[in-house]
Parts: sequence; structure tokens; C-alpha cells
Amino acid sequence: MTDQLKYVPPKVWVAEAPSGGTFASINRPVAGATHEKELPVGQHPLQLYSLGTPNGVKVTILLEELLALGHSGAEYDAWLIRINEGEQFSSGFVDINPNSKIPALVDRSGAQPLRVFESGSILVYLAEKFGAFLPKELAARTETLNWLFWQMGSAPFLGGGFGHFYAYAPEKLEYPINRYAMEVKRQLDVLDRQLADHRYVAGDDYTIADMAIWPWYGVLVLGKIYGAGEFLSVHEYKNVKRWADDIAARPAVIRGRKVNRTFGEPEEQVPERHTASDLD
Repeated sequence: MTDQLKYVPPKVWVAEAPSGGTFASINRPVAGATHEKELPVGQHPLQLYSLGTPNGVKVTILLEELLALGHSGAEYDAWLIRINEGEQFSSGFVDINPNSKIPALVDRSGAQPLRVFESGSILVYLAEKFGAFLPKELAARTETLNWLFWQMGSAPFLGGGFGHFYAYAPEKLEYPINRYAMEVKRQLDVLDRQLADHRYVAGDDYTIADMAIWPWYGVLVLGKIYGAGEFLSVHEYKNVKRWADDIAARPAVIRGRKVNRTFGEPEEQVPERHTASDLD
């Protein structure tokens, strides 16, 4: 802590040197494209540009769940965006997501292509388009959206906060790790209390709220992210673990987790998906 206390923020901050850490090469303080490159387009109306990180997995799980329900219009092409190589800064990707974050979707089923970016927005868009996994009754719909937006607001503390300082930062720093570990455990307690009285996060039905939350918090309690399960004592959250196990066993979830995945066991990696047989 002594060395940290010596740091005095400058009057005006400028990016004078790389920050270090796993993703330092793609961090920059400005937006916009760094190079010209068009995005590929496949045969299906739904074109997904993504990577198998938690935010990307939300969307591929939903698409696979929709296909499992028989919604043939949910067939999609999933193109790999290698964020470590800066592919999210291509002119084509920036055109569909000015924020240069995966996932991004283009729906070409209408008269004009329609871009949809931000994972939560994509989930709502697809759920409404196909009339599934988002209740129509006002109270149930509102509760589902409550938890969807809870995830959108909470996960940055898990990913960019705890995950960054615990797993990706160039050095381990006590204050930020303690700060974000405390918040992540509080969030897990929020979920655990909710799931004590409900089968799924928003109630009795499986919804896009579960699909949004599971790739972050479900995978965390299953010990498959950041290698932090023991550190965070995730075994304490028995209701979250029950819920996480139930969702992990769903065939569509198993399939969705493979899409755009470039890490883990080879049999779990399907970097690009253009037909259902790609996942066999």
C-alpha cells in the first residue's frame, strides 16, 4: 500500500504510456475505426459478430434456445471478432457498433439492414422479435427487465473491476481487489437470496434475465472464470449453484457456449457458426 500512496494524479490526465495488463494493446482513450475492413455476410438474415466471452455467450445461448423452440427464423451466422487483435475497431464493425464492443448483430430480414448493439439490447430485440423468453404480462415482463438491467449495471464490477484486477492487471493491488471482491460477493448474495424463493431469477419461468446473468455469475460459481472460485468462497451461494447447474445442463446452453469460442477444451470451441451442424 505504501507505493500506491505515493501516486498523485496529474492535473490533466493523458495516455502517455501503455497501461499494462492482458488487454493493454487494445486500450485507447478515443473511439472510431483504426482500419478499413468490411464485415463478412453469410446466408442467414441474422448476422452476429462476436466472441465467446460472457457478453457474447448471452446472445448465442438465446439464439440456440430460440432454434430449440422451433423458431427457424433465428438461424444465424456467427462471425468471430478477435478483440485481442483489434478487429472490433474495423470500419465495418464500428459501423454497426460505434462503441466497438462485442457482441453486435445485424438483422437483414427487413427492407433495410438493422443494427443492434449492446448485449442487453440484443436480448430484448430477439425476444420481442420471436415472442419468447420475455413475458408479455406487465408484472412478469417488468420483473424480467429488472433483473436484465441489474446484470447490465452489475457485471462491470465483476468483469472490468474484480476480473481485471484479480486476473488481468499487470500487478496484484490490495485495495482494488478487496474493493471489487466485496462488491462481487454482495452481488452473489443478492442473487442467492432471490433464487432461494424462485426457480429462475425472475420467477418460475426461464427468461432472457437468466441468459444474461448466467454467463457471468453462473459460470463464476461453477469455477470457470478468473480462477477465483476458492478466493470468493463461491460454495457459500448454494441457491446460485443450484440454478447455475440447472442452466448449464440445458442443451441449447451447451451449444451456445461453444459458439465463437477460441479457448478451453478443443471440443468446446466453434470459432464460427454458420449451420447447426457446425456444433455437432
